Amino acid sequence: MPTSNPVRARPWPSWPRHDAAEAEALRRVVESGEWNGVDAPAVLAFERAYAEFLGAEHVVTCTNGTVSLEIAMAALGIGSGDEVIVPPYTFLATASAVLKVNALPVFADIDPDTYCIDPDAVEAAIGPNTTAVIAVHFAGHPADLDRLRDICSRHGLALIEDSAHAHGASWKGQAVGTFGEFGSWSFQGSKNLTGGEGGALSTGDARLAATARELRNCGRRPGFGWYDHFSLGGNWRLTAFQAAVLSAGLARLPEQIARREACAELLDRELAELPGIVPLARDPRTTAHAHHLYAFRYRAEEFGGPPLPEFCQALQEHGIPATPGYPRPLPRQPLFAERNFDVAATGWRPEHVPTRYAELDLPVCERACAETVWLPHNLLLAEPEEMWDVVTAVALVRKAKRTA
Repeated sequence: MPTSNPVRARPWPSWPRHDAAEAEALRRVVESGEWNGVDAPAVLAFERAYAEFLGAEHVVTCTNGTVSLEIAMAALGIGSGDEVIVPPYTFLATASAVLKVNALPVFADIDPDTYCIDPDAVEAAIGPNTTAVIAVHFAGHPADLDRLRDICSRHGLALIEDSAHAHGASWKGQAVGTFGEFGSWSFQGSKNLTGGEGGALSTGDARLAATARELRNCGRRPGFGWYDHFSLGGNWRLTAFQAAVLSAGLARLPEQIARREACAELLDRELAELPGIVPLARDPRTTAHAHHLYAFRYRAEEFGGPPLPEFCQALQEHGIPATPGYPRPLPRQPLFAERNFDVAATGWRPEHVPTRYAELDLPVCERACAETVWLPHNLLLAEPEEMWDVVTAVALVRKAKRTA
């Protein structure tokens, strides 16, 4: 039965945020008549601004963060017969993009403290056909870039940073998305920097950047004709309208990062005092956490509370928009669990697949799926003292269950 006295009755900050800057930027694009094209002024301006924000040599925009992963792998020459190591606690696109370039995703378990891919599991998963590692900066916390770069360097592998959650995150003072061969970005509507949709790649390699630009523009190259196509790319161009909105959002992103950090710090400190509530750890080498999600573990037996879905429902009734995290490891999705990829799907023969995805042993990910709660990043745009509403609601749910 819904509570009659919720902790939080007023709304949390809305998302996406916008003001007159977006309206003015869109007006300029409309009046310019240059609404599309890789050379549209608004597109070029955003690419320059985002590259400067990241400290990257090159930024190449595209339609979304799924396509950006596909372009990155295609630019690296990854395809049939190759294996790419990915984490199991992530959105579908991290692994499905590997299939889209005709390669095989290999799942490596996650670190129990940060939920980013575990470097030890990565090293154990490397085989003779491994060509790349995709590291997801989960919830905005950087993966262990020191160890992952070392592993990739020693084994001759490409490192692709899936930075869809991590706009503004940094590792030892350097922006994520600038450590690997490519950083991959999403600007989908829920992301911390959004154009409604959109994506990008960041890289320090001029050759890879040129290849990525060619692929996202139907295989065309600068200096050649409109009907000259050199590679199997696609029409994966960002519009000038999206670029204009992104530029406006980028201007306010640093302040939003600072606000999220302050709110998350209070939640980390206070929620950790409650039995059965365990905030995710923060590696001391993380100099900025983007906090696309605020995630914490809910251990019902220690908390003395209901199962995870009921716990989240109880928080929602108190005005806290809590949801369970990913409900199952990615390889348990029917796409992976119900088929054995063979020559028709990836160019592989069945005997090359060491095990069926449904049979993979991923104990850390399994536990994460069973006990993790997510809070959306827009909640962290409130004033830091408003985080007490979250803490109070969690404490009240515990009290109500223990006195029921």
